[in-house]
Amino acid sequence: MALVIVLTSLVALAAAIRSTWSPCGLSMLSTITPIGEQARGNRYATSVAWFITGSILGGATLGLGTAALAAGVGALGPSDAAVLGAVAVLAAIAIASDLNLGGFRLPSHTRQVNETWLDQFRSWVYGSGFGWQIGVGLATYITTAAVHLMIAMAALTGDPLVAFLIATGFGLVRGLAVLVGVPLTTPERMLALHRRLEELLPSAQRAVVAVQTLVLTVAAGAAWGPVPAAVLAALGVTAVVARRPRPAVRPAAAVS
Repeated sequence: MALVIVLTSLVALAAAIRSTWSPCGLSMLSTITPIGEQARGNRYATSVAWFITGSILGGATLGLGTAALAAGVGALGPSDAAVLGAVAVLAAIAIASDLNLGGFRLPSHTRQVNETWLDQFRSWVYGSGFGWQIGVGLATYITTAAVHLMIAMAALTGDPLVAFLIATGFGLVRGLAVLVGVPLTTPERMLALHRRLEELLPSAQRAVVAVQTLVLTVAAGAAWGPVPAAVLAALGVTAVVARRPRPAVRPAAAVS
């Protein structure tokens, strides 16, 4: 269904961008930089190319799993209304998790990439290895329930190829975030960037919840009609305004 594909792509983009503020994402912006690669005697452009390649492969790995789930959903053949209703429910769950309503949060973990690789291996090994872990989305810190939502919605498309491409695109966007570090040629610029990212964190948190609220509203409207959609939209906006989204982890811990 075209609407579900569009909404899933939007969630994937929001999840990938929000994940830049994960400890691993911030760590990559502290390590794979022009100044860092020069200190290790490596070419920055080469390390970045390997990192982005790894992140695409990581997204593709996640895509294989979502494609299998999508094939299962496609075999079941649910109605459009049932799929959209499921999307609405899942979006509501994701919002509740990111807002930590009633202490609820979807399962996550606090795994960081192994930065000792930087001293043990060549740039193509740590570049592609770190990239794969970032791109697969589930191997390191999960900072937003939008990652879970993306996987579930990709499966609900019922189209294995679409599910695969959406997850691969997620990995690509996560990998491209490393390019934010292109100007980091001095320690002062690195510190300034991380200060700015910390300032932008609340906006990133609110933005991803806003995207999930949009998905909830649109899916509910398409499945159940305008009145339930309007009610859910009002509840979602009220929740976002009344309760600031909480980070799953503190971003400062990633800066090394």
